[in-house]
Amino acid sequence: MIGVDLVEIKRIAELKERFGVRALKRFLSEEEIASFGARAESVAGLWAAKEAVSKALGVGIGARLSFHDITIAKNKEGAPTALLSSRAAKRFGIDRLSVSITHEKTHAIAVAIKL
Repeated sequence: MIGVDLVEIKRIAELKERFGVRALKRFLSEEEIASFGARAESVAGLWAAKEAVSKALGVGIGARLSFHDITIAKNKEGAPTALLSSRAAKRFGIDRLSVSITHEKTHAIAVAIKL
C-alpha cells in the first residue's frame, strides 16, 4: 500500500511559535528533533511522513496507531526511513516502511510505501 500526506508549513510554524518546542514532543521523539532539527519545514515533513505511514498501513493516526509508534530516522545514506514500535510492528506484521519527504516554500509532502 501507498500513503501520502501534505502539510502546510505555516501551520507548524504557528504551532511552534505559540507553544514552543514542547508542542513538537506530542508527535516527535527527542531523537527525531535531534536528527532532523526543529525548523518548521523539517517538522512539517516529519508530520507528513508519519501521516503517510499511517495511511500506507490503512489505519490513520488514532486508537490503533499513534505518532509515537512511528519513528522517522535516517539510514546510513541519510535518506529517511520509517520504523515502527515493537507494538505496531507486531500489529501490522512489519517493522519498517520506505518514506520520501520533500518541502518547498509553503508545503511539505511525504509518501510512504509498505514494503
